[in-house]
Amino acid sequence: MSIQRAPTRQNTERESMSQTDRVKCLIVDDIAENLIAIEALLQRDGIEFLKAHSGPEALELLLDHGDVALALLDVQMPEMNGFELAELIRGSERTRHIPLIFMTAGSREHNWQFRGYESGAVDFLYKPIDPHMLTTKANVFFELHQRKQALAQQLQERTEALRINEMFMAVLSHDLRTPLQSIKAAATVLTRQPDPGKVANMAERMLSSSQRMSRMIEDLLDVTRIRQAEGLPLSPHPASLQTLLQRTLQEVETGFPERRLESEMMGNLEGIWDGERLCQVLTNLLGNAMHHGDPAQPVQVTADGRQDDRVSITVRNGGTIPAELLPTLFNPFRGGERRPGQHQGLGLGLFIAHQIVRSHGGRIDVRSADGVTSFRVELPRVAAVGGSKAVL
Repeated sequence: MSIQRAPTRQNTERESMSQTDRVKCLIVDDIAENLIAIEALLQRDGIEFLKAHSGPEALELLLDHGDVALALLDVQMPEMNGFELAELIRGSERTRHIPLIFMTAGSREHNWQFRGYESGAVDFLYKPIDPHMLTTKANVFFELHQRKQALAQQLQERTEALRINEMFMAVLSHDLRTPLQSIKAAATVLTRQPDPGKVANMAERMLSSSQRMSRMIEDLLDVTRIRQAEGLPLSPHPASLQTLLQRTLQEVETGFPERRLESEMMGNLEGIWDGERLCQVLTNLLGNAMHHGDPAQPVQVTADGRQDDRVSITVRNGGTIPAELLPTLFNPFRGGERRPGQHQGLGLGLFIAHQIVRSHGGRIDVRSADGVTSFRVELPRVAAVGGSKAVL
């Protein structure tokens, strides 16, 4: 079996940035031929040109396009000249950082240049403009802007890495310490030769705590795999979603004997997936519903295989997720949602479930309104590993 890695969120985001985060250059001139000539002169891969025939049109473009690397402004324009436009650009917090180069066919008097520099210009060129000079100057600002973008991206990545590392330390110092202390306390009691009737209770407590620690460690290892390999490796093979779901339901029912769990399965639930990873998705979704859902309402699970090319799984529970949490629900180490008396988790279960579903080429969505929360997973019938179907 040949296995390839699925496109991850990090890769998708980088590809999206390469397509949309192009270097932008604003050209403002009331003569259309000048706009065309300057664009042709400066044209190169990765440069997007914003062309305006007047000052007001240029301001509208700046409202729609942020992070402009360079603005080339004609001085002599009707309605609003280049100096007036420059003052408005410099007067806005959002655009004041844009380097401005003035171009004019007018007088070479020094007061024009002084006014240009007072308006915030970095240079002042007279027409006819030397093509080599303009190209050289513009390329300097384009390259500086690209370096600034690269540094900003690196800063963002390192800041996120630092945040994740801090959360790892918090988990090691807090979340893992709680079950460890429980194990130590139970072991201390056992060493004092307690009543034989209490031994089974102590052993059960130790087993429960060790299992909890094991789940936490596995979640942390999965996050590490995702960060280092930019995705979770899969081992797709023929599997029955019905079998996987029944197995998971039995495990969840054992852990929550007091909760009602209803299931419905429809259509053909056979496919090619990583069965163990899908069990992990189901366990996380069902565990999340059991812990956070309204205990007075049943948790409902529906598996639908009536479509030829895909299957879907829906998990519903009573209760509503606060609207402010929905945008970050699938992020690792979510903060701020823990409440006294509620289940204390690491915030990793939904993140890992999301990554597993994406690695299969599927999608996972959540809706929460009117007292009902539902998670819906859609999977291709054959895992689209690495953007293509697995080869058996």
